[in-house]
Amino acid sequence: MKQQRQSAIRELLVTTAIVSQDELRKKLQKRGFTVTQATLSRDFHELRVYKGPNGYALPGDLDEEDDDPGIKETLFNFGLEVKQAQNLLVLITRTSGAQPVAAALDYEDWPEMLGTIAGDDTVLVICADSKGAAALKTRMEELIG
Repeated sequence: MKQQRQSAIRELLVTTAIVSQDELRKKLQKRGFTVTQATLSRDFHELRVYKGPNGYALPGDLDEEDDDPGIKETLFNFGLEVKQAQNLLVLITRTSGAQPVAAALDYEDWPEMLGTIAGDDTVLVICADSKGAAALKTRMEELIG
């Protein structure tokens, strides 16, 4: 059921401009899938769905040559500023950009990073120590541009 639902999500995102999770939920319901917002959020995380200027999209929609936008494109598109407080980084993003940025960071599995917590426009990045946080801050600032 999960694979079928995620396949339907992929198809809808590729063929239709979806601007809200509720809109996607209703389209899935018409196809026989009853889902909650929490289920959609988990599916979005697993599929690495991000919200761009034209609505929700899959990573492969960005560049036909590279089916994975990775952290570079995600930070370039959504990242605004990085601040450090000891072993913590606060990454400010565009509105609704925190979730895709946190997902991309989690996917990178960088050794300096222990984990992320995302709000709407802010990502808290927890690092093992302040030295790792400083290195990660520099890397992120370079990717933001």
